[in-house]
Amino acid sequence: MSQDELKTAAARAALAHVEDGMKLGIGTGSTAEAFVHLLAEKVGDGMRVLGVPTSERTARLCLELGVPLTSLDEEPELDLCIDGADEIDPALNLTKGGGGALLREKIVAYASAKMIVIADESKLVDSLGGFALPIEVNPFGLEATRLHVQGAYRDLGYSGELRLRVRSGEAFETDGGHYILDASFGHISNPKALSDALHAIPGVVEHGMFIGMASLAVVAGSGGIRELPARG
Repeated sequence: MSQDELKTAAARAALAHVEDGMKLGIGTGSTAEAFVHLLAEKVGDGMRVLGVPTSERTARLCLELGVPLTSLDEEPELDLCIDGADEIDPALNLTKGGGGALLREKIVAYASAKMIVIADESKLVDSLGGFALPIEVNPFGLEATRLHVQGAYRDLGYSGELRLRVRSGEAFETDGGHYILDASFGHISNPKALSDALHAIPGVVEHGMFIGMASLAVVAGSGGIRELPARG
């Protein structure tokens, strides 16, 4: 199976966890988009759901395919969030934000009673850090924030590269009007310590480590579908 076929297989398996009448957080990225297409088929067959999209891109796709949408202001408590990930470690800690929607993704996941992460098996890792960690920052004081982020990594014993994400020659801007620093510092030995250090920096809006948020990972691979529950 191709990677796209594996993503679709994972999305289809996750759809079995969606019940009629649910309020759903709907993620961003190619795997989440495969889920939206399958969800739209169910809606067309009569399933009743309300979705809260994690990005403007996802919102447009849902509206195009006929998936009913709401907002967290109207429905602040969701039943289930289904989203992809850039990395999944054995404890179901995640790296997310490759698509630039990490802040809204984290807000929606936190508002959900349960989060299911869907992925192909290439996203399974022994530890986070192989994929550059996205760090969403306020444009104001960007250089000062960058130096503080570098310092936080250095104080924890990491060394590596920190880059401003650029698209078409301009700083990439999130749906919330923020910038993203991509931190390539290798294996993250203590995600919680790094999370705390980054959150202590005023210019950091959020980071892409989702620690202890996923309840279940639905992973498609050459051996079929695996459902990996969170430990403890």
